[in-house]
Amino acid sequence: MRLSIVSGTSGSGKSSALNLLEDLGYYCVDNLPLALLSAFAGQLLAHPEKYGDRAAVGVDARNPPEELGRFPAILAGLRDAGIRCEVIYLDAEDHVLLKRFSDTRRKHPLTRSGMSLTEAIVEERALLGPIALEADLHLDTSRTSLHQLRELLRQRLSHGDQRLLSLALESFGFKHGVPPGADFVFDVRCLPNPYWDAALRRYTGLDEPVRRFLDEQPEVAQMLDDIHGFLNRWLPRFEAASRSYLTLAVGCTGGQHRSVYLVERLRERLAVEGREVLVRHRELS
Repeated sequence: MRLSIVSGTSGSGKSSALNLLEDLGYYCVDNLPLALLSAFAGQLLAHPEKYGDRAAVGVDARNPPEELGRFPAILAGLRDAGIRCEVIYLDAEDHVLLKRFSDTRRKHPLTRSGMSLTEAIVEERALLGPIALEADLHLDTSRTSLHQLRELLRQRLSHGDQRLLSLALESFGFKHGVPPGADFVFDVRCLPNPYWDAALRRYTGLDEPVRRFLDEQPEVAQMLDDIHGFLNRWLPRFEAASRSYLTLAVGCTGGQHRSVYLVERLRERLAVEGREVLVRHRELS
Protein backbone atom coordinates (compact mmCIF):
# COMPACT_ATOMS: atom_id res chain seq x y z
CA MET A 1 0.00 0.00 0.00
CA ARG A 2 1.31 3.41 -0.99
CA LEU A 3 -0.07 6.53 0.69
CA SER A 4 0.89 10.02 -0.48
CA ILE A 5 0.20 12.84 1.98
CA VAL A 6 -0.04 16.20 0.20
CA SER A 7 0.24 19.37 2.23
CA GLY A 8 1.55 22.92 1.99
CA THR A 9 0.51 26.53 1.97
CA SER A 10 -2.82 27.60 0.52
CA GLY A 11 -2.36 28.76 -3.06
CA SER A 12 0.75 26.65 -3.66
CA GLY A 13 -0.97 24.05 -5.84
CA LYS A 14 -2.16 21.31 -3.45
CA SER A 15 -5.47 20.85 -5.23
CA SER A 16 -3.73 20.55 -8.59
CA ALA A 17 -1.38 17.94 -7.11
CA LEU A 18 -4.28 15.89 -5.78
CA ASN A 19 -6.08 16.15 -9.13
CA LEU A 20 -3.01 14.77 -10.86
CA LEU A 21 -2.74 11.90 -8.38
CA GLU A 22 -6.37 11.07 -9.04
CA ASP A 23 -5.63 11.04 -12.78
CA LEU A 24 -2.80 8.59 -12.06
CA GLY A 25 -5.18 6.17 -10.37
CA TYR A 26 -4.85 7.19 -6.74
CA TYR A 27 -7.86 7.07 -4.42
CA CYS A 28 -7.87 10.69 -3.22
CA VAL A 29 -9.41 12.43 -0.22
CA ASP A 30 -8.94 16.18 0.27
CA ASN A 31 -8.82 17.94 3.64
CA LEU A 32 -8.86 14.76 5.71
CA PRO A 33 -8.73 15.48 9.47
CA LEU A 34 -5.42 14.19 10.81
CA ALA A 35 -7.26 12.49 13.67
CA LEU A 36 -8.84 10.19 11.05
CA LEU A 37 -5.70 9.45 9.07
CA SER A 38 -4.81 6.23 10.90
CA ALA A 39 -8.37 4.95 10.60
CA PHE A 40 -8.40 5.81 6.90
CA ALA A 41 -5.14 3.92 6.41
CA GLY A 42 -6.63 0.94 8.22
CA GLN A 43 -9.50 0.91 5.75
CA LEU A 44 -7.05 0.97 2.86
CA LEU A 45 -5.17 -2.02 4.22
CA ALA A 46 -8.31 -3.97 5.03
CA HIS A 47 -10.03 -3.44 1.67
CA PRO A 48 -7.49 -3.23 -1.16
CA GLU A 49 -10.14 -4.56 -3.54
CA LYS A 50 -12.11 -1.33 -3.00
CA TYR A 51 -9.36 1.28 -2.88
CA GLY A 52 -6.53 -0.27 -4.87
CA ASP A 53 -2.91 -0.18 -3.75
CA ARG A 54 -2.39 3.58 -3.71
CA ALA A 55 -4.13 6.53 -2.14
CA ALA A 56 -3.51 10.21 -1.47
CA VAL A 57 -4.83 12.59 1.16
CA GLY A 58 -4.70 16.35 1.36
CA VAL A 59 -3.89 17.79 4.79
CA ASP A 60 -4.03 21.53 5.47
CA ALA A 61 -3.73 23.99 8.32
CA ARG A 62 -7.43 23.84 9.24
CA ASN A 63 -6.60 20.85 11.42
CA PRO A 64 -6.37 21.61 15.15
CA PRO A 65 -2.82 22.76 16.06
CA GLU A 66 -2.38 19.89 18.50
CA GLU A 67 -3.11 17.36 15.74
CA LEU A 68 -0.65 19.04 13.38
CA GLY A 69 1.96 18.85 16.13
CA ARG A 70 1.38 15.09 16.39
CA PHE A 71 2.01 14.54 12.69
CA PRO A 72 5.49 12.95 13.10
CA ALA A 73 4.07 10.36 15.51
CA ILE A 74 1.08 9.67 13.24
CA LEU A 75 3.39 9.21 10.26
CA ALA A 76 5.65 6.84 12.19
CA GLY A 77 2.61 4.76 13.18
CA LEU A 78 1.50 4.44 9.56
CA ARG A 79 4.94 3.26 8.49
CA ASP A 80 5.10 0.79 11.36
CA ALA A 81 1.80 -0.63 10.07
CA GLY A 82 3.46 -1.46 6.77
CA ILE A 83 2.19 1.45 4.69
CA ARG A 84 4.66 3.06 2.32
CA CYS A 85 4.12 6.74 3.07
CA GLU A 86 5.52 9.74 1.26
CA VAL A 87 4.94 13.34 2.23
CA ILE A 88 4.77 15.95 -0.53
CA TYR A 89 4.93 19.56 0.65
CA LEU A 90 4.22 22.49 -1.66
CA ASP A 91 5.04 26.12 -0.97
CA ALA A 92 5.67 29.39 -2.78
CA GLU A 93 7.16 32.75 -1.98
CA ASP A 94 4.92 35.12 -0.03
CA HIS A 95 4.53 37.67 -2.82
CA VAL A 96 3.50 34.88 -5.22
CA LEU A 97 0.86 33.57 -2.80
CA LEU A 98 -0.45 37.10 -2.28
CA LYS A 99 -0.77 37.62 -6.02
CA ARG A 100 -2.55 34.30 -6.52
CA PHE A 101 -5.10 35.12 -3.86
CA SER A 102 -5.54 38.57 -5.38
CA ASP A 103 -6.01 37.14 -8.89
CA THR A 104 -8.54 34.52 -7.81
CA ARG A 105 -10.18 36.69 -5.13
CA ARG A 106 -10.30 33.68 -2.85
CA LYS A 107 -10.33 33.96 0.91
CA HIS A 108 -7.44 32.41 2.79
CA PRO A 109 -8.75 29.61 5.06
CA LEU A 110 -7.09 31.15 8.14
CA THR A 111 -8.10 34.77 7.63
CA ARG A 112 -10.34 36.19 10.29
CA SER A 113 -11.32 39.58 11.67
CA GLY A 114 -8.27 41.71 12.34
CA MET A 115 -5.81 39.40 10.49
CA SER A 116 -4.29 40.40 7.18
CA LEU A 117 -3.60 37.95 4.36
CA THR A 118 0.15 38.27 4.95
CA GLU A 119 -0.29 37.38 8.63
CA ALA A 120 -2.49 34.40 7.69
CA ILE A 121 0.23 33.05 5.37
CA VAL A 122 2.86 33.37 8.11
CA GLU A 123 0.61 31.61 10.64
CA GLU A 124 -0.25 28.83 8.20
CA ARG A 125 3.40 28.12 7.44
CA ALA A 126 4.16 27.91 11.18
CA LEU A 127 1.25 25.52 11.80
CA LEU A 128 2.39 23.26 8.97
CA GLY A 129 5.98 23.21 10.21
CA PRO A 130 5.79 19.64 11.62
CA ILE A 131 4.60 18.37 8.23
CA ALA A 132 7.21 20.34 6.29
CA LEU A 133 9.98 18.87 8.44
CA GLU A 134 8.82 15.32 7.60
CA ALA A 135 8.40 15.95 3.87
CA ASP A 136 10.13 13.61 1.43
CA LEU A 137 9.59 16.02 -1.44
CA HIS A 138 9.51 19.83 -1.20
CA LEU A 139 8.22 21.69 -4.24
CA ASP A 140 8.52 25.46 -4.64
CA THR A 141 5.87 26.49 -7.16
CA SER A 142 6.78 30.19 -7.25
CA ARG A 143 8.13 29.97 -10.80
CA THR A 144 6.25 26.85 -11.87
CA SER A 145 3.23 26.88 -14.14
CA LEU A 146 0.35 24.47 -13.57
CA HIS A 147 1.50 22.40 -16.53
CA GLN A 148 5.07 22.25 -15.21
CA LEU A 149 3.86 21.25 -11.74
CA ARG A 150 1.74 18.43 -13.12
CA GLU A 151 4.62 17.17 -15.30
CA LEU A 152 7.12 17.32 -12.44
CA LEU A 153 4.82 15.39 -10.12
CA ARG A 154 4.02 12.86 -12.83
CA GLN A 155 7.71 12.19 -13.43
CA ARG A 156 8.57 12.03 -9.73
CA LEU A 157 5.74 9.65 -8.90
CA SER A 158 6.50 7.47 -11.90
CA HIS A 159 10.06 7.14 -10.61
CA GLY A 160 8.72 6.35 -7.18
CA ASP A 161 6.70 3.47 -8.61
CA GLN A 162 9.99 1.79 -9.47
CA ARG A 163 10.90 1.85 -5.76
CA LEU A 164 14.16 3.56 -6.59
CA LEU A 165 15.41 6.89 -5.36
CA SER A 166 14.02 9.65 -7.58
CA LEU A 167 16.92 12.04 -8.16
CA ALA A 168 16.42 15.58 -9.46
CA LEU A 169 19.17 17.95 -10.57
CA GLU A 170 18.35 21.65 -10.67
CA SER A 171 20.38 24.62 -11.85
CA PHE A 172 19.64 28.06 -10.43
CA GLY A 173 21.00 31.57 -9.96
CA PHE A 174 21.91 32.73 -6.47
CA LYS A 175 20.71 36.24 -7.27
CA HIS A 176 17.19 34.78 -7.53
CA GLY A 177 17.44 32.78 -4.29
CA VAL A 178 18.27 29.19 -3.38
CA PRO A 179 15.57 26.61 -4.27
CA PRO A 180 13.87 25.91 -0.91
CA GLY A 181 13.26 22.26 -1.76
CA ALA A 182 16.91 21.39 -2.39
CA ASP A 183 18.44 18.68 -0.20
CA PHE A 184 22.00 19.58 -1.22
CA VAL A 185 23.32 22.81 -2.75
CA PHE A 186 26.62 23.22 -4.61
CA ASP A 187 27.91 26.76 -5.12
CA VAL A 188 29.92 26.99 -8.37
CA ARG A 189 30.39 30.77 -8.46
CA CYS A 190 34.12 30.13 -7.89
CA LEU A 191 34.48 28.77 -11.43
CA PRO A 192 35.46 30.76 -14.55
CA ASN A 193 32.40 32.64 -15.77
CA PRO A 194 31.54 32.68 -19.51
CA TYR A 195 29.41 35.77 -18.87
CA TRP A 196 32.54 37.94 -18.87
CA ASP A 197 33.37 36.86 -22.41
CA ALA A 198 31.26 39.14 -24.63
CA ALA A 199 31.15 36.49 -27.35
CA LEU A 200 29.61 33.93 -24.95
CA ARG A 201 27.30 36.11 -22.88
CA ARG A 202 24.21 35.59 -25.04
CA TYR A 203 24.52 31.80 -24.86
CA THR A 204 23.62 29.42 -22.02
CA GLY A 205 25.15 26.26 -20.63
CA LEU A 206 23.04 24.31 -23.14
CA ASP A 207 24.86 25.87 -26.10
CA GLU A 208 28.00 24.45 -27.66
CA PRO A 209 30.19 27.61 -27.41
CA VAL A 210 29.74 27.74 -23.64
CA ARG A 211 30.19 23.99 -23.28
CA ARG A 212 33.49 24.15 -25.21
CA PHE A 213 34.71 27.03 -23.05
CA LEU A 214 33.91 25.23 -19.80
CA ASP A 215 35.22 21.88 -21.06
CA GLU A 216 38.64 23.51 -21.31
CA GLN A 217 38.72 24.75 -17.69
CA PRO A 218 40.48 22.34 -15.27
CA GLU A 219 38.68 23.84 -12.26
CA VAL A 220 35.34 23.00 -13.87
CA ALA A 221 36.41 19.40 -14.52
CA GLN A 222 37.48 19.08 -10.88
CA MET A 223 34.15 20.45 -9.64
CA LEU A 224 32.28 18.02 -11.89
CA ASP A 225 34.32 15.12 -10.51
CA ASP A 226 33.68 16.26 -6.94
CA ILE A 227 29.90 16.50 -7.33
CA HIS A 228 29.74 13.21 -9.23
CA GLY A 229 31.82 11.51 -6.54
CA PHE A 230 29.55 12.92 -3.84
CA LEU A 231 26.50 11.44 -5.58
CA ASN A 232 28.09 8.03 -6.08
CA ARG A 233 29.13 7.93 -2.43
CA TRP A 234 25.84 8.99 -0.87
CA LEU A 235 23.00 7.90 -3.17
CA PRO A 236 23.26 4.22 -2.15
CA ARG A 237 22.93 5.25 1.49
CA PHE A 238 19.79 7.26 0.81
CA GLU A 239 18.31 4.34 -1.15
CA ALA A 240 19.14 1.97 1.70
CA ALA A 241 17.28 4.32 4.03
CA SER A 242 14.18 4.05 1.76
CA ARG A 243 14.38 7.71 0.80
CA SER A 244 12.00 8.36 -2.10
CA TYR A 245 13.18 11.73 -3.42
CA LEU A 246 16.40 13.71 -3.46
CA THR A 247 17.07 17.08 -5.09
CA LEU A 248 20.59 18.36 -5.72
CA ALA A 249 20.84 22.01 -6.77
CA VAL A 250 23.82 23.62 -8.50
CA GLY A 251 23.97 27.39 -8.38
CA CYS A 252 25.98 30.08 -10.13
CA THR A 253 25.38 33.83 -10.18
CA GLY A 254 22.58 34.11 -12.73
CA GLY A 255 21.71 30.47 -13.41
CA GLN A 256 22.50 30.74 -17.13
CA HIS A 257 25.95 29.27 -17.78
CA ARG A 258 28.05 27.34 -15.23
CA SER A 259 25.24 25.72 -13.23
CA VAL A 260 23.35 24.71 -16.38
CA TYR A 261 26.51 23.21 -17.90
CA LEU A 262 27.36 21.19 -14.77
CA VAL A 263 23.83 19.83 -14.37
CA GLU A 264 23.83 18.68 -17.99
CA ARG A 265 27.26 17.06 -17.65
CA LEU A 266 26.11 15.30 -14.46
CA ARG A 267 23.04 14.03 -16.27
CA GLU A 268 25.25 12.59 -19.01
CA ARG A 269 27.53 10.83 -16.52
CA LEU A 270 24.66 9.37 -14.55
CA ALA A 271 22.96 8.18 -17.75
CA VAL A 272 26.09 6.19 -18.62
CA GLU A 273 25.79 4.55 -15.19
CA GLY A 274 22.17 3.61 -15.93
CA ARG A 275 20.57 6.16 -13.61
CA GLU A 276 17.79 8.31 -15.01
CA VAL A 277 17.44 11.74 -13.41
CA LEU A 278 15.02 14.62 -13.67
CA VAL A 279 16.58 17.90 -14.73
CA ARG A 280 15.26 21.41 -14.30
CA HIS A 281 16.98 24.66 -15.22
CA ARG A 282 15.03 27.07 -13.07
CA GLU A 283 16.17 30.33 -14.64
CA LEU A 284 15.73 28.98 -18.17
CA SER A 285 12.23 27.57 -17.65
